[in-house]
Amino acid sequence: MDDKIHSLLKSLISLPGLSGHEKPVRTILEEAWQPLVDELSTSRLGSLHGLKRGRAGEHSLLLAAHMDAIGLMVTAVHGEFLRLAEIGGVDARVLPGQLVTVHGREDLPGVIVQPPAYLLPDEAHNNAPELRYLLVDTGHTARELKRLVRPGDLVSFAQTPIELSNDLLVGHTLDNRASLAAVTHGLQLLQGRLHDWNVWAVATVQEEETLGGAATSAFQINPTLAVAIDVTFGSSPGSPGHKTFPLGKGPTLGWGPNIHPAIFEAFRDLAERLEIPFAVEVLPRHSGTDAMAMQVAAQGIPNMVLSIPLRYMHTPVEMVSMKDILRAGRLLAEFAASLDAAFLEKITWKD
Repeated sequence: MDDKIHSLLKSLISLPGLSGHEKPVRTILEEAWQPLVDELSTSRLGSLHGLKRGRAGEHSLLLAAHMDAIGLMVTAVHGEFLRLAEIGGVDARVLPGQLVTVHGREDLPGVIVQPPAYLLPDEAHNNAPELRYLLVDTGHTARELKRLVRPGDLVSFAQTPIELSNDLLVGHTLDNRASLAAVTHGLQLLQGRLHDWNVWAVATVQEEETLGGAATSAFQINPTLAVAIDVTFGSSPGSPGHKTFPLGKGPTLGWGPNIHPAIFEAFRDLAERLEIPFAVEVLPRHSGTDAMAMQVAAQGIPNMVLSIPLRYMHTPVEMVSMKDILRAGRLLAEFAASLDAAFLEKITWKD
């Protein structure tokens, strides 16, 4: 295991950084990327751009992983309790009993609670309560809470990282900070390596809500090629085997309309040559990643989707394998180092 990447990832998943409010994550990444790139900048929307210049510099590869996270927002202060709305796709079934941090005038610890069943409407008695019935209890009096919290304040998960056997890591926001760790590992492996193309590492904002970071950064940088690095559904009890992927067996290579066939073939051939295990993930519609926005930016950018299997997606206890993260990072580095002017001849769409 790479201790630096492991430590970085644990730091990243100990931060909030909800969609549209990513500054805490960007600050940590700036420190991690500073010695690995030639130039750092921030887009107008808040995405972090790291440029590692190539020998030729005529063409560029963009590696994009989103740094925003799902979470909650206060909609009302209701006496001693807070009412909530979701940011991103939050499954309300897993929320009761979760520890959270309310980012009000100061950070307040809290717990998500639900009313007793007999106080809920008849249709909710025997079902998991919807988000509109859930509340946050901070222990403050109504007067104190009104002073400390306002509608619009953020509520983030407070689950601390947990290390399990077999190099597994559990925590919130591994979607998609696991991919930021993979991109960082790729930048590490490129140190001292010769590569012709410029490499842009981009930590995008707002993927969970608007795809705005990917759309604007891809337009601003206008790379020759782009890769969206994200997570995909890891296999778990009862999950369909043809739609999920085992942890610790390598990343997945996306195949579908968001992915350029020539780039898919290049990644597949490279992984086979390097003996990096992988699976092909069929994505017949939108991929659900930054590739959706990057593919149609400017005049159109050929894209690839590389994903890391993750269990329990969009919960506070997401799980990934560090092995998959390191393999994904190595594959990104080797792909970047392999690019030359001749590769452009392969960029023709084959039906």
